Amino acid sequence: MRIDRRAALIGLTTFAASGCAPLPARPHGLPAAPLMIDTPMSTPRWAALQRDLLAAHAEACEAYYARYVDQNDALRCFVRWGANDGPDDAAEFTNDWVLLHALGASDRLLDLSQRFWEGHLRQYATARTSEVPIARQGMYHRDFPVQMDWQHNAEGLTTFNVMGLSAPSDPRLTARTRTFADLYTGHDRSVGNYDPQARVIRSLLNGSRGPMLRKATPLDWAGDPFDASRFHLEHGEDDYSQFLAHYAEYTDVVGDNPLNLQATTLGLNAYALGLGERFRTWTLDYFGAWADRMRANGGILPSKIALDGTIAPDWWGGTYGWNFSPVVPQTGEREHRNRVPRSITAFYNALLLSGDMEFMRLWRKQTAIINDAGRMVDGTFSTPTMHGPQGWHGWKPGPYRTSAFEIWYATQAPEDRAIAGDDPWIAFLEGRDPDYAERALLADRQRLDARVATMRADTSTPETRLADWTLDFNPASAKALVQTMTGGLHIARPTWSRTSPPQGGVPLHCRLRYFDPVRKRAGIPEGIAALVTAMSDRETSVTLINTGTFPREVVVQGGAYGEHRIDAVHSGGVRREVGGKAFAIQLAPGCGSELALEMTRYAARPTLAFPWDQ
Repeated sequence: MRIDRRAALIGLTTFAASGCAPLPARPHGLPAAPLMIDTPMSTPRWAALQRDLLAAHAEACEAYYARYVDQNDALRCFVRWGANDGPDDAAEFTNDWVLLHALGASDRLLDLSQRFWEGHLRQYATARTSEVPIARQGMYHRDFPVQMDWQHNAEGLTTFNVMGLSAPSDPRLTARTRTFADLYTGHDRSVGNYDPQARVIRSLLNGSRGPMLRKATPLDWAGDPFDASRFHLEHGEDDYSQFLAHYAEYTDVVGDNPLNLQATTLGLNAYALGLGERFRTWTLDYFGAWADRMRANGGILPSKIALDGTIAPDWWGGTYGWNFSPVVPQTGEREHRNRVPRSITAFYNALLLSGDMEFMRLWRKQTAIINDAGRMVDGTFSTPTMHGPQGWHGWKPGPYRTSAFEIWYATQAPEDRAIAGDDPWIAFLEGRDPDYAERALLADRQRLDARVATMRADTSTPETRLADWTLDFNPASAKALVQTMTGGLHIARPTWSRTSPPQGGVPLHCRLRYFDPVRKRAGIPEGIAALVTAMSDRETSVTLINTGTFPREVVVQGGAYGEHRIDAVHSGGVRREVGGKAFAIQLAPGCGSELALEMTRYAARPTLAFPWDQ
């Protein structure tokens, strides 16, 4: 079915009818009296583990910051430009910190993340190349990378793209969000990244100094020559010559590429921060152009688009495209590096901004086409991961499931569940693995402790560290907390799924979020724990408990952006109508309850405003 792009742009102006009238608003915009929970409940182990993990991050992240960041909030490392160890790796230093704060961790995590963001911007704005042409006046310009691909741009924006969850009124955030988005909307005509007539981002390499409209060289990707012998090289190279050799085939960059779809997150950010309808319009229009090309290409997202917006004859071409398999210099073997699946981010962005589930079904159709191409290889049913002039190749055993889990998470359709595969978290939500929540939370706590111990044993110095060296010491881990507390995806580090492409810069997608109306901040109040135990298309089950000795009030919101309407809540055999994005609960000390929420998902436009400000 063809998506009505005009309808998608008009979008949802009101909630869908729920069959129940909302309660009158309280002064802070929530339904009238909060739901009272005063049923005693013994603290379950998952709740104790959850509170412990939230608390443990403050001390661990503080120590990590003190070890690797200087008094100017700059990363203590050897500063370089390049796709291997450049600004995007420095920007990832505080990955998951803001997300943890948005869940309820210490305010200190938000403070340090904001400080580091400012410090690393200053650090890389003043850092210059001598040989790479684009960065000779600074690696950042207008607080954004001067020119890089959206695999690396997105990774560098991992923290930035979730800052609005905790600080939507920060004027620095709103100003930068507008600036960053307008580098791609065409509104800022000084840059030239976007052609609104052809609806293309004009090059794979783009940024605050515009697109690269020539063939890229290995130097553009690898950065200036340097003596690599004193560094541990995270990508396996032995010396700088191998850096260059790694990028020898990364030349085909002119024209649009599916990786550029990750720029739509900037449009989502701007719209959700209340910066204007034009950002939503651009995001859906640019995504709509790609959706049209996908249909015109028989249901497969092409990876090479000409400057005039047409699909290139070798639609599978382009750097990081369907047929991209460059030589690994250390081995001499070719390695498949098809990055088209990372564009799944944009499909979610379009869903959030339009409420149109057909966007996700487009990906389902692509998965079905690839699976229909499956065949027996050495006696095992296998499916392709690559496509070139001779057709499908890159065979791997089993059905093609890349991003199938994410599609099912959005649609909740039985046909998507069938292809999504299995996972311990899915088994938990389906009642087949009741101990998963405790195992996952404990594993993340142990991971935190192990990383702190490894950091303390690190003997590197700033002169022997590249920007990516510290990332394996970052103690922050939000995966288990995102899953258990919010019923959400943690796509940035998909260790729970062998079929999802690891990627950065992904917004939070979840069923529920929590806010502290007393402290007026994002995150669950002190002493409260939450466990999402089941989800379906129209229902979500969650257990809330107050483990502390004081009464607490918590606001429960549908979705990270208030995109899910909560129609009603069931507690203690009583159904209470809500009819809005959020409702408040008051929990007595040592009390808790399992709640069943009736929900209409993707019923409202996304906003990052706190519930009492909406």
